[in-house]
Amino acid sequence: MRDEREQERALAFPCRGAWLYGILSLPPAAIKPQPRGVLIVVGGPQYRAGSHRQFTLLARDLAAAGIPAMRFDYRGMGDSEGELQTFENVDDDLRAAIDRFCAEVPGLQEVVLWGLCDGASAAAMYAPQDARVSGLVLLNPWVRTEEGAARATIKHYYKERLFDAALWKKVGSGQFDVKGSVRSLWDNVGKAFGSKAEGDTACSEAAPLPERMQGALTRFSGRVLVVLSGADLTAQEFADLASRPGAWQQLLGAARFTRRQIDKADHTFSRRSWQDQVSSWTRDWLRSW
Repeated sequence: MRDEREQERALAFPCRGAWLYGILSLPPAAIKPQPRGVLIVVGGPQYRAGSHRQFTLLARDLAAAGIPAMRFDYRGMGDSEGELQTFENVDDDLRAAIDRFCAEVPGLQEVVLWGLCDGASAAAMYAPQDARVSGLVLLNPWVRTEEGAARATIKHYYKERLFDAALWKKVGSGQFDVKGSVRSLWDNVGKAFGSKAEGDTACSEAAPLPERMQGALTRFSGRVLVVLSGADLTAQEFADLASRPGAWQQLLGAARFTRRQIDKADHTFSRRSWQDQVSSWTRDWLRSW
């Protein structure tokens, strides 16, 4: 049961003419707050409680350990006003939230951004711009490209399906759509090994998302904890990208990067045991430096 001495405070703060709403979780009165707080960056489309109340539980767990935590809704999401923003257009939202976080916790000296999926990507791309951000916790970062998703599907989804007893039962009973499955596989093969190389920007003004993410994490000099789900294609796409020789592999091999994985976890870490493990890793990592 949560310690009733913990403090949770509702916040409202402006961002480009819109009011944003969030919840600040503070340590119990008997515990001195640590000078490093955690801002939970919500991926979309969802709001500050998170799937399975994951963000609420995380914030309360961190606060109970003496770590101030804040979670909030972007413009256009949850209770917040304004037009709905994509994860690539929330720099102003993050800056406004950090401003309010620091104002509410006077002893706060630095902030760690914690995000899941495209919330992780938003945090990574924002971090180099703000000297107050000293660390990142990135869960199943979104680095989606058509080619990358196809490769991950071929490497992981189809491989697992070959050993799925239910699949072969369908095949044996004539209930399996062979033609549809072959078309799907062929489509993924074409995307994965097509002539347009990943990272080719000749036909686009903006660099592909993985390239922009890699650039942002290279410019960011703080520490980074990466947590991946073993049973999630978004996580596998990131893992495949990071395992190929080149800039990503070199970047993630640096001492300031820590990597963890829960082999059977799904994208949102839906089981309480998985959530507790992520929370424990987060606390231990924050204390390690």
